[in-house]
Amino acid sequence: MNINRRNFLWSAASGTVGLAAIPAVLSASMPSAPKKSKGLLSSLNKGDVILFQGDSITDAGREKEKQLANSPGSFGSGYAFLAASGILNEHASKELKIYNRGISGNKVFQLADRWQKDCFDLRPNLLSILIGVNDIWHKLNGKYNGTVETYETDLRQLLTVTKKMLPDVKLVICEPFAVLGCSAVDEKWFPEFNDYRNSAKKLATEFNAVFIPYHTIFEEAKKHAPATYWTADGVHPSMAGAALMAEAWKKAVS
Repeated sequence: MNINRRNFLWSAASGTVGLAAIPAVLSASMPSAPKKSKGLLSSLNKGDVILFQGDSITDAGREKEKQLANSPGSFGSGYAFLAASGILNEHASKELKIYNRGISGNKVFQLADRWQKDCFDLRPNLLSILIGVNDIWHKLNGKYNGTVETYETDLRQLLTVTKKMLPDVKLVICEPFAVLGCSAVDEKWFPEFNDYRNSAKKLATEFNAVFIPYHTIFEEAKKHAPATYWTADGVHPSMAGAALMAEAWKKAVS
């Protein structure tokens, strides 16, 4: 068999594994959406704004000059692009405006530093935040001296001022994730990283936000394919991982 044909067939088979696995993964890791999230998307009005916020996982290589709503270039190639594409297709009559303002490397305090321009000025009706992995990763590599207490305090303050400025905003808080068995994540991350996960979940409850258990989802996904199938380094999702995240996001708020 020609090597290129062999590689093509292997890639096609791998993609099929991922597509088939996603419904099973989500069924096991998030079996039912909480009542507060049901119909969240359908409750939005015509012309409403959805904003994805976070670090490199959300950024996914997006352009940062025009930063347009509903623009492929302004969304990069990650889960936010896939989720937004599905939303725009499924809710076309609403003419929603969806933005991605994730920035690679950000920790919570860096979100706060740009929150006026990258959140308040956009007046989101639904705000999704995925943040936290850099708050521990940069600590482990000696580039940051924050703690889980810093993370929780900073995120609580950010959410408090957000609800004050946008009292009707619907919140989605995503669980930070770190997948063992990949190049960047090892045992040094744990058990401390679990405290960051727990803080995110605690704040989701505190602010009546929809919580998406991404770490739990990736742990379940490892039962269907190796960790590196979903994320090469344990932090940044692969194509399959991004698709998994997008489907989880849509399930949580549909």
